[in-house]
Amino acid sequence: MYSRLIKLPQNKSFFLFGPRGTGKTTLVKTKFPDALYLDLLEAELFNDLLANPSRLENFIPNNFNYFVIIDEIQRVPELLNEVHRLIEKSNLKFIMTGSSARKLRRRGYNLLAGRALTYELHPLTAVELGQDFDLEKAATFGLLPSVISEENPRKYLESYVKTYLETEILQEGLTRNLSAFARFLEIASFSQGALLNTSAVAREAAIERKVVENYFNILEDLLIAHRLPVFAKRAKRRLVSHSKFYFFDTGIYRVIRPMGPLDRPGEVEGAVYESMFLQNLVAINDSLDLGYRLYFYRTATGIETDFVAYGKRGLFAFEIKRTGRITQGMLRHLVIFQKEYPSSKCLFVYGGKRIMREGKIEIWPMEKILFKLPEILSG
Repeated sequence: MYSRLIKLPQNKSFFLFGPRGTGKTTLVKTKFPDALYLDLLEAELFNDLLANPSRLENFIPNNFNYFVIIDEIQRVPELLNEVHRLIEKSNLKFIMTGSSARKLRRRGYNLLAGRALTYELHPLTAVELGQDFDLEKAATFGLLPSVISEENPRKYLESYVKTYLETEILQEGLTRNLSAFARFLEIASFSQGALLNTSAVAREAAIERKVVENYFNILEDLLIAHRLPVFAKRAKRRLVSHSKFYFFDTGIYRVIRPMGPLDRPGEVEGAVYESMFLQNLVAINDSLDLGYRLYFYRTATGIETDFVAYGKRGLFAFEIKRTGRITQGMLRHLVIFQKEYPSSKCLFVYGGKRIMREGKIEIWPMEKILFKLPEILSG
C-alpha cells in the first residue's frame, strides 16, 4: 500500500468520503487495525441495520473504547442518528466511509452537527506514488489505486464505470433511466476541460435540460466530476458565466469518451494533460487541508488561464500545455492575468524537461511540478 498524504484524526470521529476505488477501506483498516469493522455491503448486516438501525449498539462489545468503522454509510443513512446517540451516550468514536457527503445531506441527514470531521480521499498522486509514477501510464489509465497493479487496467476501468451505473446510480435510486444516463455520460465526456453548456449537452443527448442538470449534480454528488467556477474576484474585465467540467480521473475519462475516425487525438490528449494536473491539484489541496478554492479564468474576449487556486496562502494561476516547445504566445494569457492580479504567482506547465523562467512566470515540466505541488502550494 502506498503511503497517503491525508492525515486522519486519532481521537475524534470522522467521515471519509471519496469515489469508489480510491482506497478508503484499505486506508482506514490499515491505519486503525484494532477498530471494529462493519461493512454495509454485507447483505445480512445491511438488512439487519436497515430494518432497525438501533441494532447498531448490539454489534459493539461492552466497554469497547476504540474506533468503530462503518463502511458505505450512505447505504443506511438512518444510522447517523444512532451514531449520534452512541457518541453522546458512550463516548464512542466512529469512522464512516461513503461515496458522498452531499448525497447524505440531500436526504436530509446532517453530518452529526460537528461531532465528526469530514475528509475526502482522491485517486493517488504523483507524490504518493513516488518512483512508481509514470506520466504516460497515468495519463492513459489514471491513478485509481487498483489500476496500478491491474494486469488489464482498461478492463478494470470499463468494469468500474459499469459498476457505478448499476450500483451507485440504479440501486441508490438516483435515476430510473440508466440508458439515458449512460448516453448523457458519453456526451458529457466531450465537455472535458471545456466550458460547460448544459443546453447543448441536453440537445445532443436528447434529454430534457433539467434532467441533464440533475445528472451533472449526481456526478458531483458522487465525487466523480468537478465543475470549476470562473475566478471573478475583483475582476476588471467581463468574464464568461459558464463553469468548466472535468471527470475526476484521466482513466475514467478515457473509458467514457468515445473515439472515432473523425476525432483528433490532440483534442483528447490536451484535455487529459489538464485533467492529470487538476486531479493532483485537487487531491493535494484536500489531503494537506491547504484550504484553496479552485477556479479557472476566462474573459469574454477569450483570455484564459486553466486553473486558479485562491486562498489564505496566496493566489496561483496555472496554464497547462502538452507541447514540449514554448512560444511567447503561449505565455500571453498568464502575463495578462499577472497584470490583473500583481500578487499572483503564475506557472506555465508543459511537456518539456527543463525548469525555466520568463519574466515573473515560472515554467515547469509536468513530471516535475506534480512532485513539487505540495511545496509550491504550502508557501
